[in-house]
Amino acid sequence: MEALIPVINKLQDVFNTVGADIIQLPQIAVVGTQSSGKSSVLESLVGRDLLPRGTGIVTRRPLILQLVHVDPADARKNEDVGRDGDEWGKFLHTKNKIYTDFDEIRQEIEAETERISGNNKGISDEPIHLKIYSPHVVNLTLVDLPGITKVPVGDQPIDIEVQIRDLILKHISNPNCIILAVTAANTDMATSEALKVAREVDPDGRRTLAVVTKLDLMDAGTDAMDVLMGRVIPVKLGLIGVVNRSQLDINNKKFVSDAIRDEHAFLQKKYPSLANRNGTKYLARTLNRLLMHHIRDCLPELKTRINVLAAQYQSLLGSYGEPVEDQSATLLQLITKFATEYCNTIEGTAKYIETAELCGGARICYIFHETFGRTLECVDPLGGLSTIDILTAIRNATGPRPSLFVPEVSFELLVKKQVKRLEEPSLRCVELVHEEMQRIIQHCSNYSTQELQRFPKLHEAIVEVVTSLLRKRLPITNEMVHNLVAIELAYINTKHPDFADACGVMNNNIEEQRRNRMRELPTAVSREKAPASGDADGAGTWRGMLNKGEGGPGSGPGSPLKGAVNLLDVPVPVARKLSSREQRDCEVIERLIKSYFLIVRKNIQDSVPKAVMHFLVNHVKDSLQSELVGQLYKSGLLNDLLTESEDMAQRRKEAADMLQALQKASQVIAEIRETHLW
Repeated sequence: MEALIPVINKLQDVFNTVGADIIQLPQIAVVGTQSSGKSSVLESLVGRDLLPRGTGIVTRRPLILQLVHVDPADARKNEDVGRDGDEWGKFLHTKNKIYTDFDEIRQEIEAETERISGNNKGISDEPIHLKIYSPHVVNLTLVDLPGITKVPVGDQPIDIEVQIRDLILKHISNPNCIILAVTAANTDMATSEALKVAREVDPDGRRTLAVVTKLDLMDAGTDAMDVLMGRVIPVKLGLIGVVNRSQLDINNKKFVSDAIRDEHAFLQKKYPSLANRNGTKYLARTLNRLLMHHIRDCLPELKTRINVLAAQYQSLLGSYGEPVEDQSATLLQLITKFATEYCNTIEGTAKYIETAELCGGARICYIFHETFGRTLECVDPLGGLSTIDILTAIRNATGPRPSLFVPEVSFELLVKKQVKRLEEPSLRCVELVHEEMQRIIQHCSNYSTQELQRFPKLHEAIVEVVTSLLRKRLPITNEMVHNLVAIELAYINTKHPDFADACGVMNNNIEEQRRNRMRELPTAVSREKAPASGDADGAGTWRGMLNKGEGGPGSGPGSPLKGAVNLLDVPVPVARKLSSREQRDCEVIERLIKSYFLIVRKNIQDSVPKAVMHFLVNHVKDSLQSELVGQLYKSGLLNDLLTESEDMAQRRKEAADMLQALQKASQVIAEIRETHLW
């Protein structure tokens, strides 16, 4: 099982090559306040001085520290490697450069920190990767995080506390991370910021190990027995006490090995019963054991995650396509594929079916039968016509002579006016279908032919060609729809079979009027022949009417109109009660208009979608590919059209590198199974 940690280190190396942290590998994150002794704990685990020192915030970028145990017999022996060549370090950002001077490692950490974070004590979440090879370390992966602080110092940002807190939470929220919460023994454990932030992401303490530092600096007369026994703050993974080097020891260049020996002596003297369960060496062994078990528990989920990501990146890389070799074949292939997908979207056989809304042919069908159909059904056959309008039309159609019957001319004039109202919704139907066919272009670009995203100029050219084709067909289709309405207006077919019943109703009414007129005719004649009833000049005769106007306007002395009434000055009543005959005439016309309008509406509702399909939809489908080939398949345009977007090559390379890394990681995990480490 010891070999599991090098395997995780190997996986870390694999993903470091692509600079990705999409895989959350098992690791140990060191959390604590400033000056809590975090750096001293890490240096004790390494056995060398290698971390920057100073006042205030020193660790300003996460330091991912991989400790790799090397067998002394296999340690690197070379003339250029000083101090026997048994310990050395390597940074990820310096590639293959080997550091044997640990002072130089510390200087490189400081320089790299300032390169990214600046020199104003600001922080950055971009990690520094450092590997230490030594026969004196156990295999571990540790992450040194900035110390928790409360008050900004100097020119630090005012929200430095929030920045550090967010950075710490980002790392320890990883469920595969063991939290090493460092707290000084000379502070109150109940107020430990490290344990507090650890509890936020690990409330049960299942992956938290507490470390109590500075045991030798507690006040006289006090000890950490209750703390080390877990009576103050219980932690599932345990609590380990250590003794750090003092600042004087560091200034005097005291070796870490000497400090560990002194630590052991202190524990034997102060805490003899707990000495074998505390100290730096015990901490290193405990961390090594915890990490191995944690890795073993995480590997199944890690394997699944890697396989899923590999499949996703394989698909992503496929969508980016291969580099273009044969430009002519590639262009023709893309044009053909787009035209096919466009037509398939209309037919409903596209590979990518939209689930959020209607699209393509389904939306066109909805426009025809729901939007257009319901709009026509909502058009009132008699809308905009009042009874007075109908009566006026009837009177105007009779001329100066009173009519015995309802004039057919009035019906024809009125019904044409109503039929004309069907033209606007019909043209709107054409517009809606045209808009949908325009939307299909974007749909195909987004979902069906992702290869077009590689070539933005080709995509723009295809959109322009299809848009131009649709634009050319729009006036032709509108003209046809206009003609459909004009055809209905050109000839009012009163012999239409469906109109027979309405005509029968009209004939019956006319016949009834004729009979009524014939019955009234003798009475009217006898009244004309009868002598006046002693009032020949009364108000009931025409002579009386003229006489009544003698005192009216324009009838004064000397007036040429004396004795006559000016009829044009008499106001026409706006509303009056219709006679029974007028009422019957209006009802007949209304029934005829309604009956004929419904016939025409039915014709328009059927013929407009057919015209739109023939002149617009089907024509575009049939001629789309030939139009695209004719406009774009030209040798002079190949280089320009097939120029990839600026970031496509970079994205393809990144996807290929990530896929390769995932495949390597999958092979590493497979090797674990073969060697029975898992």
